Amino acid sequence: MNNFWIILHHTYVNKLKSKSFITTTLLSIVIVIAMTNINKIIEVFDGDSGYKVAVLDETGQLYEPFKKQLSVINKEIKLFKSNKSVEKVEEAVENGDYDGVIFLHLNKEQLPEAIFKAKSFSDTSLFTDIQTGLQQLKTMLAASKINLTPEQLQKLYEPVSIENVALEKNAKTEEELNQARGLVYILLFVIYFSVIMYASMIAMEVATEKSSRVMEILISSVSPIKQMFAKIIGIGLLSLTQLTAFLLIGYFSLKQNMKSLNDGFFEVFGFGNIPVETIFYAILFLILGYFLYATLAAFLGSLVSRIEDVQQMITPMTFLVIAGFMIAMFGLAKPDATFITVTSYIPFFTPMIMFLRVGMLEVPLWEIILGIGILLVTIIALAIFGAKVYRGGVLMYGKSNSFKDIKKALQLTKNE
Repeated sequence: MNNFWIILHHTYVNKLKSKSFITTTLLSIVIVIAMTNINKIIEVFDGDSGYKVAVLDETGQLYEPFKKQLSVINKEIKLFKSNKSVEKVEEAVENGDYDGVIFLHLNKEQLPEAIFKAKSFSDTSLFTDIQTGLQQLKTMLAASKINLTPEQLQKLYEPVSIENVALEKNAKTEEELNQARGLVYILLFVIYFSVIMYASMIAMEVATEKSSRVMEILISSVSPIKQMFAKIIGIGLLSLTQLTAFLLIGYFSLKQNMKSLNDGFFEVFGFGNIPVETIFYAILFLILGYFLYATLAAFLGSLVSRIEDVQQMITPMTFLVIAGFMIAMFGLAKPDATFITVTSYIPFFTPMIMFLRVGMLEVPLWEIILGIGILLVTIIALAIFGAKVYRGGVLMYGKSNSFKDIKKALQLTKNE
């Protein structure tokens, strides 16, 4: 058992001290800090935020009501009435003094029309807001022509009142569902990248030792099964170390921006009031997903003798993770779909899709236990099978023949 802990410690410490791990961690921390301070970064680069739009009013009467309508739609759009020639104003737009220019005039029915010119139309939101403002102005003037009072006009455009009521007992409200959707979306990314990154790291670690012939020394003193699980747990501890660093730095960085983010980031992604059970299930499915794919990656890595062959060998595993993630993305819009329910019991998809259902729906406890149970049985079965393949795989050298090598590895295990 001492050998097991030696390999575990060796795997953990060596990876922790490696330049690639330190560089990746530091870059990821910079990204976390940047994301949690995104509002300040935008302010620094934007400087004077908002849009500047020049207005040439041919009628002499549309500018003020149009400005009033547009200020309600988007306060970031600042209008500037100009008395310069068309050529001069267009030249100012091309020089970057204005984001655009709008020419206001009346049609035959004496209703407003406009021509909007900009340097480019890459930012469609500005045009959309201007179009909406002009539409509202046209509606207001048309209403005045048929003698509608402001109160009547307001009543006409007042949105219809409709309330969503769920008949299912303990069903989440629309607001709770939207918050859960944002939270699950973020945590799904965490699970996806963690599983795919750390599982690949295990395959690479095994292949590196085989390519350097260190494996021949190791198997003479430690059983391959102990090696495999020592590496899986060692990389697992490494992942927890890295994720803990990200979470702690992200948490303290968010606390510094709590006031500015409270009505934006927190409101959209539901971090204002995180349910404890959601975090619990996120951690649980992250750990289970890691062990499932880590075991798979370990014995796949044992089948190759060259580091260059690792990515080719683990590509099917990567596709499984991507497929589960894509299904989960689809499920965010319709988490109660039959397709989502069925795939949540497929072990390779369970970590992400069952977590999606638990995070967004009121799933019966027996369904959660069933999903976790199937996943645990699969992990155990895969561990037993993987240990046999790993035991023979680490003794195989030469050119890899992809999954045909699994049969050879099993035969080597039987012959021992």
